[in-house]
Amino acid sequence: MGPPGIRVPIALIHRLRRGRSGGKSGGNDESHKTSAEGSSHKKSSEGSSHKKSSEGSSHKKSEGSGHCRSGSAGNKVEMDSLLGLLKVRIKRGINLAVRDARSSDPYVIVKMGKQKLRTHVLKRDVNPEWNEDLTLYVSDPSLPIKVTVYDHDTFSKDDKMGYAEIDIKHLLEALKMDNHNNSDEERIVARVPPGRSNCLAAESCVVIKDGKVTQDMCLRLKNVESGEVDIQIQWINLPSGSKQQS
Repeated sequence: MGPPGIRVPIALIHRLRRGRSGGKSGGNDESHKTSAEGSSHKKSSEGSSHKKSSEGSSHKKSEGSGHCRSGSAGNKVEMDSLLGLLKVRIKRGINLAVRDARSSDPYVIVKMGKQKLRTHVLKRDVNPEWNEDLTLYVSDPSLPIKVTVYDHDTFSKDDKMGYAEIDIKHLLEALKMDNHNNSDEERIVARVPPGRSNCLAAESCVVIKDGKVTQDMCLRLKNVESGEVDIQIQWINLPSGSKQQS
């Protein structure tokens, strides 16, 4: 007979062992089930996300293609009706308005129809010299060409510093003359005085030289306390057959 102690029935020991084994097995099964469900949910989410991404990409490409087609059609119409090009050289500003503390940061925007071109900004200068060329295509010579000066602001809307309009009718009339030649001699073919019907601050001359027709203008800015802009315009004929190639 062994030493005295607590006797545990063998049947209870076997039951405890089975319970411990069963509990462990059951936990693994449930854990495996949860993992499987998570994996399935993840795959489903990834599939759904991939599908949405594909649909979005397809939709985006479709919109882009449509935009390109309409843009090409618009350009073709413009090229078919194109008469020539007008090069506008923005030379300088004179005594422009002050819009900042003591100066302005001016730049120029030129508009004709749907076209909108601009110069770069010159910092702290009311007598800026841009000497920058902007080229417009001309399909309707009757459309007004508007020159507007702005003051660039970093944290607020840019301020207007006046505007003027360019009249190209005298330049076009000079183009109709039959005596254009490539002579080095400069010939003045028209003189346009300032008046109420234009924005000229001084007489403007249409000049032919080396087969080029140009016109220098000093434009007085409107709707502002002071300011003028010196510009030169030049007509550029289209190369022969350019419309057919377009």
